[in-house]
Amino acid sequence: MNRQDSPDDIADIETPPPLPRLSALMRPHRIAIMAVALALVVLMAVKMRWDWLPEYAGMLLAGFWITAVLLVASTVLGFLLAVPLGLVQVTGPRILSWPARIFCTVIRGTPLLLQLWLLYFGLGSLFPGIPEIRQSFLWPYLREAWPYGLLALTLSYAGYEGEVMRGAFAGVPNGELEAARAYGMSRWKVLTRIWLPRAIHRALPTLAGETVVQLKSTPLVATITVIDLYAVVGDIRQSTYLTYEPLLFLAFLYLCLTGILVTIFRHYENKIPTRGM
Repeated sequence: MNRQDSPDDIADIETPPPLPRLSALMRPHRIAIMAVALALVVLMAVKMRWDWLPEYAGMLLAGFWITAVLLVASTVLGFLLAVPLGLVQVTGPRILSWPARIFCTVIRGTPLLLQLWLLYFGLGSLFPGIPEIRQSFLWPYLREAWPYGLLALTLSYAGYEGEVMRGAFAGVPNGELEAARAYGMSRWKVLTRIWLPRAIHRALPTLAGETVVQLKSTPLVATITVIDLYAVVGDIRQSTYLTYEPLLFLAFLYLCLTGILVTIFRHYENKIPTRGM
C-alpha cells in the first residue's frame, strides 16, 4: 500500500542541493587583485633598493608606535566624548543640545589641519606667557607638540562621531525604550542596557569607516614637529635621496593598519546578533 508523500518529503525531493560556494578569497575578482598585488611586490623587490630598511628599522618602529598611540588614544577619547554629544542632541535640554550641535558643525565644517594649527600655533603660543602654567606640573607636557596633535585628532573624531551617534540614538525604535521602561528600568539602565548598545550596533559600520579616516589623518601631526610614521619616512627620503621606496613602504604599512582595523570591526559586527534588530 502506497502512502501519500508529505509536503516535507516533496520539498526534499524537488529542492536540489545548494551548489558549493567559492571561498571568499577564491572569487575571480579577488584572485585577479591578489595576482596584480603579487606582481607589484615582486617587481618592487627586484627593481628597487631596500638595503636602507635595516638601518632605519628602529626609527620606523618608533614612528609606527607614535602613530598607533595617537590613533588609539584619539579614537577612544573621541568616542567617549561623542556619546554625550550625540545623546544630548536627541534628548536635550537645549542649553546642552545647541552647544553640542554647534561644536559638531564647526568641527565638520573646518579642515583638520586648520584646527591643528589653531591649537598648536594659537593656543600653544599663549601658554608660555602665563607664569602659573609655566610653573605648574603641566608645563613639561604643554611645551611639547604631541598633546596638541592628540587634542586636535580627538576633537575632530568627536565632532564627526557625535553626529553619527546622534543619528544612531535617534534611530533606535522608541518601542524598545518604552518596553524597557515598562519593565521598571531606571533611565540609567535603559541607556546602558538598551539604548547605547543598540545605537553602537547601528553605528558600528560608520565607526569603522571613520576610524580608518582617522588613521589617514594622523600624518597631519608631522606639520607641528611630531615624529610619527609619516615624519620618519620623510626624514628617510631626505637622508637616502630615495623617492619611491620609502613612500611605497609607508603605503604598505598604512594598508596593513587599515586591514587590521577593518578586520577588528568586522569581527565585532559579526559577533553582534542582528535577528530581530
